[in-house]
Amino acid sequence: MDMDFRTNFVRDPATLKQHPALVLNADYRPLSYYPLSLWPWQDAVKAAWLDRVDIVAEYDEVVHSPSTVIRIPSVVVLKDYVKPQKRVAFTRFNLFLRDEFCCQYCGAKGDLTFDHVVPRARGGITSWENVVAACSRCNLHKGSKSLRQSGLSLRKAPRQPASEELRNVGRKFPPGHLHDSWVDFLYWDAELEA
Repeated sequence: MDMDFRTNFVRDPATLKQHPALVLNADYRPLSYYPLSLWPWQDAVKAAWLDRVDIVAEYDEVVHSPSTVIRIPSVVVLKDYVKPQKRVAFTRFNLFLRDEFCCQYCGAKGDLTFDHVVPRARGGITSWENVVAACSRCNLHKGSKSLRQSGLSLRKAPRQPASEELRNVGRKFPPGHLHDSWVDFLYWDAELEA
């Protein structure tokens, strides 16, 4: 079998849809909530085999080699603690996450872009303190005008988030699929079912 084929198969994001493993740090907290820290089952099995993780929960399904049968891990815990980054990278995704995926002018969700509060044409810089998530309609309306000239106002002042703050915002957005074995390790800001 061609090695490239196997490498592509393992790295294919579609493999996350079939038996992904929730990855917890050594303190039993997810490495990230949004996106949720998941590995393809192949990576989880490999990490367990190399003794880099402890398996906390397993699926009913198994994989096997000629001499070994292994239940597919559903929750793994890193043996070595990974220190969370203190500095939050200024990326489009993190900006949208900070602003909870809604326009900071009208509150609309979806069709988001970003807007410079002080337009670049007027000397505004691209920074946490000057860029906000905005829907296309508000962004086009504002254009290169100031907030006062455009008649728009901000829902909250833009600022650089702390890494823990961003992780907590991510908890407001649970993924569409949560395996039963993951629930005890995840704390979402969602209403619990009775």
